[in-house]
Amino acid sequence: MAARPKNAKQPPAEAPTLREPLTMFCYADLTGAVRGKGFPTRMLGKKLKSGVGWTPTNIMFTALGTIAPSPWGPHGDLSLMPDPATKVEVDFGDGSAAERFFLCDVRNTDGSAWDCCPRTFLKDAVAALEKETGLHLMATFEQEFVYSGANERVGDNYALDAIRRHGNFGETYLGALREAGIEPDSYLAEYAAGQFEVTLPPRDALAACDTAIIVRELARATAWRLGHRVTFSPRVTPDGLGSGVHIHFSLWDKKGKPVSHDPKGELGISEKAGQFLAGVIEHMPALCAFTAPTPVSYLRLKPHTWTGAWSNLGYRDREAGIRICPTFGSGPDAVARQFNFEYRAADATANAYLQLGMIIHAGLAGLKKRLPMPKPTKDQDPETMSEAERAKHKIRRLPGSTTEAFAALKSDKTVQAFLPKQLLEIYIAGHEAEFALSEAWSPAEICRRYVEVY
Repeated sequence: MAARPKNAKQPPAEAPTLREPLTMFCYADLTGAVRGKGFPTRMLGKKLKSGVGWTPTNIMFTALGTIAPSPWGPHGDLSLMPDPATKVEVDFGDGSAAERFFLCDVRNTDGSAWDCCPRTFLKDAVAALEKETGLHLMATFEQEFVYSGANERVGDNYALDAIRRHGNFGETYLGALREAGIEPDSYLAEYAAGQFEVTLPPRDALAACDTAIIVRELARATAWRLGHRVTFSPRVTPDGLGSGVHIHFSLWDKKGKPVSHDPKGELGISEKAGQFLAGVIEHMPALCAFTAPTPVSYLRLKPHTWTGAWSNLGYRDREAGIRICPTFGSGPDAVARQFNFEYRAADATANAYLQLGMIIHAGLAGLKKRLPMPKPTKDQDPETMSEAERAKHKIRRLPGSTTEAFAALKSDKTVQAFLPKQLLEIYIAGHEAEFALSEAWSPAEICRRYVEVY
């Protein structure tokens, strides 16, 4: 066949129809980023048994795209082993490649647990709570994000028109979640411009974290197919409102009975729940290094911005570090099953498994020590209280920067002991490498960079 002349007109470009379906095995790293490796879907049966290879130093990627100093360097091998219960297969029906992925544990090549796997860390926390107390935690992540295609205007907060004018995003997103086996409890336009929120019913701790990750990824997938983007960054601009992750949790016994509520307890809180909360409150400054771990986190966590800036237990208070949530309906059983607490000093720049695992460990520490429940605040602003009043309620100002949060972690030996030694070391090293990159940036530049990443 003669060669085509160089000046010959090229045939019109058409979308290729030749496809090899692709599946990804993924995990959430220390920055909360979902990373992994793909393969032809026709090999799925084999890969579900064997996993796929991975490299230890991959966990040292910072959120900003660099590699932090790694104790492994170029050495070592691991495997990503999928959990079949996390399977996601969503075809948006628009001709784009389907979303096909599983969430994984990171294991050693002999199949044993890897000490630095965040998902395994949460599993171990859940097991420790059950072994020591016979209790387990139910949880859910309430998540906020900003959608670039919102067509926002002044007065959009909670508006029907805001849902209307963001076009097909909402229905397409909810459809994608349904295809992934996730049924949201609510979806709404939030207070800030272009901001939306999705909430879900509570699940066991591991499923709650898996679901939180899938919810974020499908929001990104939906926006991309509509020619837009979403960001879960805590701040879009330095002086704007922020997007948080509110972690709801409650305690249950082995028989499936809720144990957080006691109608005779102060504000309905049971003795065991009070001890659990006391442990979380006692260690909350250090926990912030895991629940709000980035420079952009502290542009959001400020008093009088409806975020958790104090280590207080507040009655239905959206500025408390931990909020005692309302229940709806009547009857003791309904109240007990709904009764829960909301950890508010958290955002999506963190790893969900580490967030919840650290809360569980801190609560377990409170249960083991039988700590008395901190005095709850009701219609009180910790900022206007005297030092003596705050001390009475065991209230401290939570860290105002990553410097303060990681200093609190380094001074809290109890919290350090929650993690395997190497996981603690690489967590600190990875985030300090990230902080070094951003220390000279203005608040506006910090916002711009993290909006892009998250």
